[in-house]
Amino acid sequence: MARKPYLGIAMEGPIATWYARSTRGRLPAFVKTAAEIASWLPAGGAVLEVAPGPGYLAIEIAKLRRYQVTGLDISKSFVRIASQNAASAGVTVDFRHGDVARMPFPDASFDFVICQAAFKNFAEPLAALDEIHRVLRAGGSASIQDLRKNAPSHEIDAEIESMALDPLSALFTQLTFRFGLLRAAYKVEAIERLASRSRFGKAQILTNGIGFDLRLTKPEAMRRQP
Repeated sequence: MARKPYLGIAMEGPIATWYARSTRGRLPAFVKTAAEIASWLPAGGAVLEVAPGPGYLAIEIAKLRRYQVTGLDISKSFVRIASQNAASAGVTVDFRHGDVARMPFPDASFDFVICQAAFKNFAEPLAALDEIHRVLRAGGSASIQDLRKNAPSHEIDAEIESMALDPLSALFTQLTFRFGLLRAAYKVEAIERLASRSRFGKAQILTNGIGFDLRLTKPEAMRRQP
């Protein structure tokens, strides 16, 4: 499969610092997501966040003291920032640098994988899904949450408003949505076709607001016949 062209900007240096600052206002959403994960994932599980950025969600999951949490990001700046944020929060998260299409983890390493607002930027989306399947344990699941290409403009405006940004950052974020994020985003039909071609074979897709939630499950290993 041909590589998907990246239409965004490299999240390194000052850009990564700006992104970390601008997304800090979404802390309540990260707390809510961490609580939702804890509501069904048994204690003691291993959780991987792909493309954790500044690490806010991974840190909130780690604060629950129920899981072993790992983060994998292709941005060296984000790995540094996220590691510093985890240390400041007094929690342990293993943030690593790496590519989702070639993850540095053994097979069957995690019980749950989550990826927020990053899948549209992956250069090798099918390889990324297959790698997520590989590192999941039998019976494990994944949630890929991202922007829908046909997200209504008024809902995008509401999302940006909820970030409580200063006027300049809000304008920059709005332009980023319009000229970068929406161009790279998937339609629901396209993400469904992609999932069907992956090792998962099928998926459940939920839509909410400006985004979608692609739910994937790796079946329990079949018992060997005597």
